[in-house]
This record gives sequence, structure tokens and C-alpha cells, in this order.
Amino acid sequence: MSTVREPETKATADPPSDFAAWQRGVAAVLAKARRVDISELPENPETLLDVVTYDGVTVSPLYTARNEQAETPLPGEFPFVRGRDRTRDVNRGWQVSARFDNHSDPAALNRAILSALENGVSAVWLAGVAADDLDSALSGVLLDLVPLTLDAGQDVATVAARLFRLLDERADAGDGVADRTDIAVGLGAAPLTSAFAGTPDTDVASAVTLAVEAIGRPETVRAFTVDGTVFHNAGASDAQELGAAIAAGLEYLRALTTEAGIPVADALGQLEFRYAATDDQFQTIAKFRAARQVWARIAQVCGAPKSGGAPQHAVTSAAMMTQRDPWVNMLRTTLAAFGAGVGGADAVTVLPFDVAVPAGALDVTETFAARVARNTQLLLLEESHLGRVLDPGAGSWYIDTLTSDIAGKAWSFFQEIEAAGGYRAALDAGTIADRIAATRADRESDIAHRQTALTGINEFPNLAENPLPPEAGATLPGVARYSAAFETLRDRSDKYLADNGSRPKVLIVALGPVAEHNARTTFAANLLAAGGIETENSGMLDLAKIRHVVADAGTPVAILCGSDKRYVDDGVPAVDALRAAGITTVLLAGPEKPFAHAEGADRPDVFLTARIDAVSALSGLLDTLGAA
Repeated sequence: MSTVREPETKATADPPSDFAAWQRGVAAVLAKARRVDISELPENPETLLDVVTYDGVTVSPLYTARNEQAETPLPGEFPFVRGRDRTRDVNRGWQVSARFDNHSDPAALNRAILSALENGVSAVWLAGVAADDLDSALSGVLLDLVPLTLDAGQDVATVAARLFRLLDERADAGDGVADRTDIAVGLGAAPLTSAFAGTPDTDVASAVTLAVEAIGRPETVRAFTVDGTVFHNAGASDAQELGAAIAAGLEYLRALTTEAGIPVADALGQLEFRYAATDDQFQTIAKFRAARQVWARIAQVCGAPKSGGAPQHAVTSAAMMTQRDPWVNMLRTTLAAFGAGVGGADAVTVLPFDVAVPAGALDVTETFAARVARNTQLLLLEESHLGRVLDPGAGSWYIDTLTSDIAGKAWSFFQEIEAAGGYRAALDAGTIADRIAATRADRESDIAHRQTALTGINEFPNLAENPLPPEAGATLPGVARYSAAFETLRDRSDKYLADNGSRPKVLIVALGPVAEHNARTTFAANLLAAGGIETENSGMLDLAKIRHVVADAGTPVAILCGSDKRYVDDGVPAVDALRAAGITTVLLAGPEKPFAHAEGADRPDVFLTARIDAVSALSGLLDTLGAA
């Protein structure tokens, strides 16, 4: 199977003088920042500002007409990069989906669904409902107006049978639906992606049987959901999520066409895709566009290119949701919903901002969190009017290039899976899991080193938050949350607080005037707070009073903060004074170089810089402070 065709690049370019002038400006700024001569920079200095994603895609600092690509076909036309539906109602935009989970009381579930529909939800994602409760749960729900997606796991056949019977009963009773194809239902069978996640589901053969029955229905029914979010939740990059998802989708197509004899076009009509949307808005926009491109290529190779526009359901990333300062999750999900909507997703589900914490831990109601999640989308649609334009990112040099690059990387990962024998063989061999695990490790390292900032977690943490209950760690099982490592440190701090009445603490000792030490005292306080460690700032070091300051602080650990020059002049005496005053562990905010000639007890014990593995350093410091 050949690779995804790279879009043609037009010959147009920026006027040479304009681009050269911009390059000279970049060179001047970089030379000043790096304290080097311009002649020491590379020929194209702007490449020093490039960012490489976990997929190996290079994101440049500037995109211009030099990056212009040939215009892709309009929405609704192969390869569906700009959207699968050219007739989407621009007054409605995408479907505002909400998930309803495991309600033991079908009447209460029905009230929750109807309330959500009355307040702006336009698609229902129903999880964990028993077949016998389905009628009550969907009472009063007009399914020709409200798309329904099921998530019934290994009970999907039983629930689907009850749903079909319900639809037939409504038709026989004269429900007023003139065109039965207006009723859109996704049965949610996901055996292959569930196998990766280790969650119970039906088997492929049973799902194929469901698909055969679905094809014979008068409604628009899709049996399979290719759930790419399971790869994302395990730590996958965007291209890995897409590549694994289309590999699973192709496996379903093979089962439908070769084992059940279903025509390719009908088989393609039995699949829909679910992908994660993150707070990297441009990456998310390009990801959903690229997902349609690569799946359209599968349909083309299978001989039915016009049937390659599968529906996309976006779910805001569970992995990006934090337990600490969870209010920031409202911002994360807003960006994610924006990216998914602009990227052309057919339906978007925004997870509640408190989804990662135990129920009741924030003293807010489930209704409040659901309302915030719902209104996040309604504000984007009804006040910002984001749904009124199909593919508003089209023509952006950056978005078009990023779409093409992600599609190419996703196709390469898909080819790797195919070379391993296909999805099931690659899954059994661990190929998919190993590749995703490597990406997860890279991301965790970036977060630990604070190269990737998580607001409220490794940057700007709030130590005044109420401690979380012990069961908090059990939320969102199977999801590799980005913030987990730092939150484990905060859990240790909470335990110390419960046992001792105060948090573990470090004394900040400043050298020199504020202008010299302020940057590093701020850095130190922010870094230590990320591990749940309080700081007490003693101000400028006064050797005559240091013994009293240390005694009042009541901590065996202190951190010196000052300029490199001040460290050279006063660093060793300051370390000696702290040790003499009873400090057993001396930290230094800054590099080791100013103490290159110091030996033994004259040297600080730990050097804290912006490049350290903060998780490891803070864990060791909590050990020192007795926070087991």
C-alpha cells in the first residue's frame, strides 16, 4: 500500500528582501540572547527556534507563502481533509455531545438526559446502561434529532437488540419520523481498541454480526467505534493515535468484507472514529484534518474513495486533566473543544473539569461540572460562532503544513503496524504498546524536567489547596495523566501535613540585594511548591542572626539564592554559616560552576537549576524532610 501523497507546493514565495530582513532580525535577537556574534549562528538562524513534536514533526517559527500548498478539495469531497459533510448546518455547528454513565436509576438517567437536551446538548453518549433500562432512559428523546452513541462493552449485542426493538415499536406507533435515516445510532462495538486498553468488550465476529443487522436497518446505524482515545490515554503521540486507529479500522474492514462478504462501501459505512482533543489547539486542528485524510486513503485503496468520510467524535483528553488546581482544566478543555471543532469533528464531548478527582472532593455538584462542560461548547458555538464556517483553518500555511506532516507520520506508523502483520498481530507482539510507551516516557521526562509546563502542577502550584482524599489516585484508571508524577509528590506533602500539622518546609536564604536574588528566590519557591514543599524566605543573609533564623524556621534544609558573582564572593562563607547554625542539607539555586574550587562541607549538597529532573530532585528532598 503506497504512502499518503504529499500535497503539491506552489512556486510562490515571499519577496526575498522581506524574508531576508526577518532573518536578520531573528539573528540579531538570538545573538544578543546567546551572547555570541551573529557570525557564529547558522546560515538560517530561525531554525534554532524550531520545535520538534513527539512525532518528529518540525514546527517552524514562521510560515509564509513559501509554505503554501495546493488547495485541497472542498468539504464533502475526497480526501475529506476539509470536512466530511458539505451540508452541515452552519447555524448548529458540530454536535454538542455529553456522556451519561452507569446510572442505576433509569428514571434519574432519563431526567438527566432530558435536562441536558433542554439546555444545549445535541448528542447523547450513553454508557453502562442495562438493556432492560433502555426504554426508560430514552423516554421522550427524539432520536431523529439527537444522535445516540452506545458504550455497552461486552453487552453491546443485548443492548443493541433492545434498541432495535424500541425503534421498531416507535415506528409502529407512528412516531412522526418521515425519514428513518435521520435516526443516527452508533452501537459502539470496539473489540480491537478495547483489547489494547484491557477492557471487556464483544468479539470481532459478534460485532460483524451486529453490522450485518445494522446494514439491514432503515435507520443510519454504525456498529463499530474505532476508539483512538485508548492509545492517547496510554501516552501515544497524535500520529501514533491516528496510525493505530486506522490500522484497527482496516482490520474491521477486512472482517466485514472478507468474512461477512459485505461490499466495501457498506462496510465503510459501519465505522466511526473517536479521537482525543488536547489543549494544543493547532495540533488538534491539524490532527482531525489529518485523520480524515489518512482514512480516506484507506477507502481509496479499498476501492470506495467516496465512502471514506467516516464520522469523527472528539473527546477532550483525559490524560491532560489534573487533580491539583483542577479549575485550570476549564481552560484546557476550552482549547481542546476549540481545536476539535475548528478541525472538523462531527461531535465533541467535553469532560467535566473535575473528572480526575473523586466525587465531592471539590465541594461542587455533578450538575455544576456538567453545566460548565456543556456551556464551554455552547459559548464557542453560539457566541464565538465557530461552527458557521466549514474548515476555517484552510489556507493557513501553518495548519495546512502541519496537517500534511501529521498525516505522513500517521501513515508511516500504520505501515509499521501492517508490516508486523496487521493490527492484531502488532498488538499481540507488543509493537503498538512499545512504541507508545517510548513516547510516554519522553513526555514524562519533559514534564519532569519542566520543559513542558503544566499550570498548577510544575508551574505556579497552589499549596493552599485542600488536600485530596486518599482514593484520589484511583480515578481515571488506565489513563497516563501528564500530572501524575508531581501529584504523587503533593500527596506525600498532604500526608505529612495530616501527620504533623504543617507541610515540609525549606528555608530560603537570599544573598545580596533584591535585584540580585529575586529571580532565583522566585524560581526556588515555585520549584519546591511543585513538590508540596513550603518555603520561608529569611531575606538577605545576616551572619550575625543566621543561627536564630534557622532555629525559628524549624527545618534542617535551606536553599541559597543569589547571583553567580555573589556565589563566588560569598557562597562558601554562607554555606559554612548555615551548617554551623544547624542546617544539615544546603541547596543552591543555580549551577555548580561558582563552587568549582570548593570542597567537602564548603560545597552545597544539591544544585537546583532549570534543567534538573524536578520529580527526582523533589522526591529526594521530601525523603530528606521526612515526608515518606
